[in-house]
Amino acid sequence: MKQIKPFFALLTIVLLCSCSKSEDDYQSVATYPNVVATFGTKIDLNNLANYANQTIPSYITKDNTAGNPITDKGATLGRVLFYDKNLSSNNTISCASCHKQANAFGDTDLASIGIYGTTARHTMRLVNTRFSNEHHFFWDERAATLELQSTQPIRNHTEMGYSGLNGDPSFSDLVNKLSAINYYKELFQFVYGSTEITEEKIQLALAQFVRSIQSFDSKYDVGRAQATSDVVGFSNFTTDENKGKTIFMTAPVFDATGTRISGGFGCASCHNAPEFDIDPNSKNNGIVGVIGSSSIDITVTRAPSLRDLVKPDGSSNGPFMHTGNIPNLQAVIDHYSVMNLTIGNTNLDPRLTPNGFGQKLNLSIQEKNSVIAFLKTLSGTSLYTDPKWSNPFGG
Repeated sequence: MKQIKPFFALLTIVLLCSCSKSEDDYQSVATYPNVVATFGTKIDLNNLANYANQTIPSYITKDNTAGNPITDKGATLGRVLFYDKNLSSNNTISCASCHKQANAFGDTDLASIGIYGTTARHTMRLVNTRFSNEHHFFWDERAATLELQSTQPIRNHTEMGYSGLNGDPSFSDLVNKLSAINYYKELFQFVYGSTEITEEKIQLALAQFVRSIQSFDSKYDVGRAQATSDVVGFSNFTTDENKGKTIFMTAPVFDATGTRISGGFGCASCHNAPEFDIDPNSKNNGIVGVIGSSSIDITVTRAPSLRDLVKPDGSSNGPFMHTGNIPNLQAVIDHYSVMNLTIGNTNLDPRLTPNGFGQKLNLSIQEKNSVIAFLKTLSGTSLYTDPKWSNPFGG
C-alpha cells in the first residue's frame, strides 16, 4: 500500500491535467482511428459520456473515492477494460461476464463461470460501490481498496487466468498483449498521455468506471428528496411501504432470551440509510456456508449496497449472500427472523445475538410483506439502460 498510493496520486494528477487541454487539442482525438473502427458511435472521444459530474443527491454523503477521482476519460477507458474479453487468458471472459448491467452488475447464477470452472463465491453486485464508508472490497474485505481489488479477478487462475501459476500466463503477459492492441495504444495515450500500459493504470481506470455506476432515481429517492429525514413518512410511499421503512429503520426490543417484544427489525444498524451500505464494523451475518463444500467460512463480513436488490419489475437481480443460497427477499427476511448459531462461527455479528441468544424476531406475515415492499422502492431504472455503462463492443 505504501508503494502504490503515491503512484495512484501521481496518475490522478496526470488524469486531471489531461482534462485541461485546449479545444484544438481535444479535437485531435480524431487521430485515433482504431477507437473509431472498433467502437463506432458507442465511444466518441470528442463527446465523452458524463461519468465525472453525475447528479448525486445532497443527502448522499459517503464516498470511498479517496485519491482516484472519477474522470470522463479514465472511466471511458475503464468501461472498455471492463467489457473486454482480452483481459482473460483465453479471450472468453470479461469483468462484465460476471457483473452484468441487466442484473445491477451482479449475476443470476449461483456461482459465475470463469475460464477454469466457477467462482468460489456468488458475484457481488457493483451498484453504488462508491457510496460506502467501507473502503475494503471482496466479501471477506481482503482488498484494501477498489483499485487493488479490480485486477485480482484477472490474476485469479479460475476466473480470468493471468495468475502466473499452474501454467498460467502472468500479468506481464497481459500487459504485453494489451500493448499490442491498437485501440489500447490510442486509449492509453488519450487518457494518460502515453501508450505505456501498467497494472496501476488499469486499476485506476477500472475503479473509476465501477465507482461511476450509480442508482439514485428510485421511488425511495423521490420520497427522500422531499422529506426532512429517512425516518419520517414519505409522501409518495404507500402505507405499506412507509410501514416497511419504519420497521427497517427502528431498532428491535428483545426480552432476556433474544425474542423481539416490540420495535422494528433493526436492519438499518448494519445497512445504513440513505446509502444502504454495510457498516464497516459488521461481522458475519450467520451465513457461513461454502459453495460446493460442507466446510464453513466465517470471514465474510462485507455486503453490497441494498440498492437495486431487484429490478424495476420486482424480479430478483440474482440469488443473495456470498453462497447464493438465498433465492428471494422473502428468504432473506426469513434468515434473519430466527438466527441459528452455527458451531465454529466465532465471528457472528453481536447485533444478531441479543443477550447471548440468536435473535427471534417473531415476524408477522404483514411485517415481512411491508419490509419487502420498502426494499423494492430502493431500485432505480437508468442503471439498467444507460448506454455509458453498456458494452462498447456491442455484444
